[in-house]
Amino acid sequence: MKKTTIKQIVFIHAKPEEVYNALIDAKKHAEFTGAKATSQPNVGCKFTAWDGYILGKHLLLERGKKIVQEWKTTEWPEGYPPSKLEFTFKEKQGGTELTMLHTDVPAEQAASYDQGWKDFYWVPMKEYFKK
Repeated sequence: MKKTTIKQIVFIHAKPEEVYNALIDAKKHAEFTGAKATSQPNVGCKFTAWDGYILGKHLLLERGKKIVQEWKTTEWPEGYPPSKLEFTFKEKQGGTELTMLHTDVPAEQAASYDQGWKDFYWVPMKEYFKK
């Protein structure tokens, strides 16, 4: 089981708490991605995103500061444990510097997920906060 890490840093023109809420609140998540999401903003609660393609569990939630989740997709290789996804939010230049650290990602899927974060999260999130 070869695993790897994806790290991305992106700037979003919104306050850290707004970016945090867009990722945690199911309604806001669905608004910016255009796909159904489920989530309760409590540690230990399960969530889904992208019409059930992504599923996981909240491990740590610090409003406006940090999110840590257990994360996998419906394409996850059989026998692989879930990955760990960590978002940290830092106020910077009137917006948020969002750092995403995605660890224990199956190596053979890493390139796809790396691009997926950009195409399906950061691009639509930036558009969402322009409105």
